[in-house]
Amino acid sequence: MTVLTGAPLTCADNWKSIDWPLVETQVKRLQMRIAKAVQENRFGKAKALQWVLTHSYFAKLLAVKRVTSSRGGKTAGSDGVIWKTDVQKLKAVTALKRKGYQAAPLRRVFIPKKNGRQRPLGIPTMADRAQQALYLLGLEPIAETTADKNSYGFRRHRSCADAIEQCFRALAKKSSAQWVLEGDIKSCFDKINHDWLLNHIPLDRKVLEQWLGSGFIYNKTWYDTPEGTPQGGVASPTLANMVLDGMELLVKSVTTKADKVNFVRYADDFIVTGCSKEVLEQKVKPALTVFLAERGLVLSSEKTSITHINEGFDFLGFNVRKYSGKLLIKPSKKSVSSFLQNISQVIKKYSSTTTVNLLRRLNPLIRGWANYYKHVVAKDIFCSLDHRIFRLIWNWCKRRHPNKNAGWLQRKYFLFAGVKNWIFYSTFHNSDGNKISFNLFEAGSIPIRRHVKIKAEANPFNYAYAEYFKKRKQRLKLYSYKLGADNFDGYFFER
Repeated sequence: MTVLTGAPLTCADNWKSIDWPLVETQVKRLQMRIAKAVQENRFGKAKALQWVLTHSYFAKLLAVKRVTSSRGGKTAGSDGVIWKTDVQKLKAVTALKRKGYQAAPLRRVFIPKKNGRQRPLGIPTMADRAQQALYLLGLEPIAETTADKNSYGFRRHRSCADAIEQCFRALAKKSSAQWVLEGDIKSCFDKINHDWLLNHIPLDRKVLEQWLGSGFIYNKTWYDTPEGTPQGGVASPTLANMVLDGMELLVKSVTTKADKVNFVRYADDFIVTGCSKEVLEQKVKPALTVFLAERGLVLSSEKTSITHINEGFDFLGFNVRKYSGKLLIKPSKKSVSSFLQNISQVIKKYSSTTTVNLLRRLNPLIRGWANYYKHVVAKDIFCSLDHRIFRLIWNWCKRRHPNKNAGWLQRKYFLFAGVKNWIFYSTFHNSDGNKISFNLFEAGSIPIRRHVKIKAEANPFNYAYAEYFKKRKQRLKLYSYKLGADNFDGYFFER
């Protein structure tokens, strides 16, 4: 049957004919009812609504859609199965059931980290990912309602830009706190205590036990998972957030207003401000240590430190520091160095490719990096990077044509437009046969604009903030439109 707006939905026979706005509206309506029940401390009502949601055909459709349309939708789990066709997706919807559900082992892979080590990822099967996405629909409204106000990682409508803006608000004034505790939790996802999760996470216990105890397969050998929630699981970020929620209230409860304590967290990275080093060492850090120990976690001794704001600290790729009493937030030196190294490697890798292909590879990298830092003091760094990228491009040109002089290289690879000189470009013909000029994107072309931070208490599942989120989304889209399509940045939009 074709899914019509307003018609009851019990089964669909054509994936492409499904009315997705209707599906999302119906699921959102139930999610808002769950959030309202939690706000009113009616936890029994919330649990009943969760059961209704996880058995809803609408929710099952949405869960399968999110799993198959995500970036990991083409990555198979331990069973090697991928849902590609519409028929497979519809069969997957009908197969999503609690009764008899048995989670399959994860597929263990490793990805390199910046420090040279490897990060373990556990990739669930498509069926388990869909099951997690389904139950996450019922868990997320509770997680958002009970979350720390200044937690910004893995949450709807929140981003690194919000976390950095909160850092600015907490530290910018002359009377602001001068000391900062930089916190990092050691192997957060891998060490979370299973008993704590089972006793405190408002999720179907039998289903959660399946996820936590599924184990993983590596080199054709099965390994047990006695602790942790696997990185790579759909529900893992939300579960980790709920484990860490309560840290902000804790640090406020063990300090006074005169201690000037502020808390900002993004995933498992966080900072706590304080009026003195003693406040952070003697009050905040011991309380956080006990809080984390109850959950099977510990602070990383390597990455946790207490720093004066005049010395500055790095957080989420930004450097936050006061210069002669003025707070400036810039891209960190490590981030700039890593970005340039990445650009250099790409240029070397594409040494024999066409100019158009090189431009198509470089432009998204430059645009994405610049968009991430466009809300802070980064204009000089953008212009400096453009110059350094030009030098790398110029060396690329000389290596391709060692017997040609500078004038010949300039005429072949660069153009002059108005006041702009030495624009690296190429031309190609589109599908209509028209000749198109394709230029290297310049980070310096991105205007610096202060980010408007989300309201700390805003909840996307609360009816009271429905109009707020609508206007905020319209404002962000309008700003992106004014910048132009080349500068469009949607990283702070809904996940």
